[in-house]
Amino acid sequence: MAEDSDLERTEDPSPRRLEEARERGQIVRSQELVTFAVLMTGVVGIIYQGPDILTAIKQMMVDQLSFNRARIADPTQMALQLLRASQSVLTSLLPVFMMTVIAAIVAPLLVGGWLFTFEPLVPNFGKLNPVNGLARMFSVHALSEMIKAILKSSLIGGVAIAVLWRQRDEVLTLISMPPMMGMAYVFELVRFTLLLVVGSLALLAALDVPYQMWEYSRGLRMTKEEVRQEAKEAEGDPQLKGRIRAMQREAARKRMMAEIPQANVIVTNPTHYAVALRYEEGKNAAPVVVAKGSYLLAERIIEIGKEHQVAILRAPPLARALYHHAELGTEIPAALYTATAEVLAYVYQLRAYQQTGGVQPTPPQNLPVPPELDPGGEA
Repeated sequence: MAEDSDLERTEDPSPRRLEEARERGQIVRSQELVTFAVLMTGVVGIIYQGPDILTAIKQMMVDQLSFNRARIADPTQMALQLLRASQSVLTSLLPVFMMTVIAAIVAPLLVGGWLFTFEPLVPNFGKLNPVNGLARMFSVHALSEMIKAILKSSLIGGVAIAVLWRQRDEVLTLISMPPMMGMAYVFELVRFTLLLVVGSLALLAALDVPYQMWEYSRGLRMTKEEVRQEAKEAEGDPQLKGRIRAMQREAARKRMMAEIPQANVIVTNPTHYAVALRYEEGKNAAPVVVAKGSYLLAERIIEIGKEHQVAILRAPPLARALYHHAELGTEIPAALYTATAEVLAYVYQLRAYQQTGGVQPTPPQNLPVPPELDPGGEA
């Protein structure tokens, strides 16, 4: 049962999944919104451009229904006159055409944004599979599109029929109206009908946009296993990351061991902790921790120190304080300056004794280590 639940697409698509779909050309699109935007723009354009359009149509009818001897004698004059009249009408309609084209381009961007890709143009022979084609034909998406088409056709047809039925008496009297008056009435009737149709399509677009967004998200849903795999790829394989961290620790340990021969002193617990310090007068403001470790690593630090004749001092409180409160590669805390200074003074005296002889120095006892810095005891 757990395996079945992991294979069910119940998880929302991740940002990476959405970005991959966008790269493939899959974005949210609402055809009903485009239809509404184009029709609304066209109706608004016709309303504002209507007088010019009507004037151009009137002039075309007057010009084309007027005859003189020159037109009758020369048929090309009629063709030229028709061309000029058509140009006048098209010029009056050009702003409306431009507005609808802009609306057709801008409307899709309101939902899915701008996308320019050639990915959908790449041949995909899998779409020729008849089994997949039948699956698409009887899918939930195909059913919803069919229902929308039926609703849209019924809506547009119902609105048009209702308007014409309500205006049936006036429509029947068009045959007896003067041409100019009839044209004006038809223009008003068309404009009123289009306004009602666009208003009804606005409701359909308002319902279709959320549905398309839901359908798009549902189609990109992921299984729990896909989510885990994506997280693993994004963050890196835990085993690989563990190996990398182990390699980094090993490299850091090797670098630390290479610094031990340059240390001035190694302070020990004696075996639980070992901290190697280096101080270069004029370069360091305070001693620097070049190596530190506990148990086996502490023993190895002490061994390397002995091999390179680094002074080793048993000072448990100071060793514990340095191990717990001094970071590798940084200067020691200010609270340990006094205790460390006594240790370094002893080391310098010991080095002088080894080189020139004299009185052997006594290792410092009861170093002034603040109690709050000493974790306390071997535990």
